Amino acid sequence: MTTLQDLWSERSRALADALARSALGDRTAFRRVYELSSGHLFAVILRIQRDRDLAEDLLQEVYVSVWKAAGGFDARQAQPLTWLTHIARNKAIDSLRRAKAQPRLESVHADDEDDDRPDADQRLIDEAPGPAALLEQASDARQLGHCMGTLSAAQRQSVALAFFDGLSHAEVAEQLRQPLGTVKSWVRRALMALKSCLERAARRDAALEN
Repeated sequence: MTTLQDLWSERSRALADALARSALGDRTAFRRVYELSSGHLFAVILRIQRDRDLAEDLLQEVYVSVWKAAGGFDARQAQPLTWLTHIARNKAIDSLRRAKAQPRLESVHADDEDDDRPDADQRLIDEAPGPAALLEQASDARQLGHCMGTLSAAQRQSVALAFFDGLSHAEVAEQLRQPLGTVKSWVRRALMALKSCLERAARRDAALEN
């Protein structure tokens, strides 16, 4: 019978094995976890905590937590990179909460050749708020929930993995076991729909205030 692990990439299998050995106190295996995931996790943190020095400190905190919690990773529940991403994202958001700030839900993948989303500096050229900015501005959870509810299940899952878990398109495709082109289409159409929905909601709110 084909298991979930059989469908994972070589990196995912190597990470899962290194995490399992790290849980037993194997420091060499833990260094392997760092080598395989630190670049991705640092990018995830930077999407939320834009101060690079703080982001570097947070990355070290993430790996302290991973060392302590490695035994809690369950390969039957999630891929290792997804589990690690949740830890990194939560650390970054907690740092902003401590500073009484709000997390930025933009996705930056300058180092991902398979991802066709624009980099942050390219987005700044367009003064109109993009889908990620609108997601960030949607402070009303009910409003955002309503707009997310208008998407298909595949679109919701793709957007959640890409913008809230910090995965690239290629990683989302791997997670969902779908072709990369299909996932890119889901994300693109979902963001267009979300942008339209959130803009309508913003206009309604503005009209009510006047």
